[in-house]
Amino acid sequence: MAAPRRVTGTASVVLAPNPGPMTLDGTNTWILRAPDSQACVVVDPGPEHEDHLVTVASCGPVATILLTHGHVDHSEGASRLAALTGAPVRALDAAHRLGDEGLGEGEVVAAAGLEIRVAATPGHSSDSLSFVLPDAVLTGDTILGRGTTVVAHPDGVLADYLASLRRLRELGDVTVLPGHGPELPSAGVAASQYLAHREQRLEQVREAVAAGATTAQQIVEVVYADVDRALWPAATLSVRAQLEYLR
Repeated sequence: MAAPRRVTGTASVVLAPNPGPMTLDGTNTWILRAPDSQACVVVDPGPEHEDHLVTVASCGPVATILLTHGHVDHSEGASRLAALTGAPVRALDAAHRLGDEGLGEGEVVAAAGLEIRVAATPGHSSDSLSFVLPDAVLTGDTILGRGTTVVAHPDGVLADYLASLRRLRELGDVTVLPGHGPELPSAGVAASQYLAHREQRLEQVREAVAAGATTAQQIVEVVYADVDRALWPAATLSVRAQLEYLR
């Protein structure tokens, strides 16, 4: 398995071996710690892949495990990592917690010499969170390191997603540590680009409907004609979210 790669003064990443159309190179499992801390915080253990989780556990001792959201490519390995390390699992959705502490808007996780601020950023999913450090933000699937993300209708809601992007835009020039793909130099720039892309897609959906498209599939065939067909099921979810938003 790949060794952790240092990205910022407090963050390293271990890439999970689950590449694919939706996961890009694989899930980024983030290891957070202050420079003088032995303990660490793990964000998004990724899939239940034993070698990956053993590598992550070896970065410890692990003080706590945080989930940006409950999709399986981020959360599936959490219970096994908890068994390996004895660390609790904290998430917004109670279904993914191990231990008695949840996570919510405005909370501060004090661990591994860090203060990690929790920001609710729903839209990709209803339970999506971002974790804010002084010099970086961990965005899960809300902002990816490459390409754009799906609004996973009906759990994902486009109005919520746009509001979350506007919130992340306000962070300015802090590094984006995404759930998939490479880190990005500026949350403000990335969020602005995502907002512009969403506005462009909304206009394309409006035009497709005006031209006679009546189903999400028909709209995908027009608006996402230049996109890999392996991504069309995800695009269909986003189109349904866009149609709901336009209604």
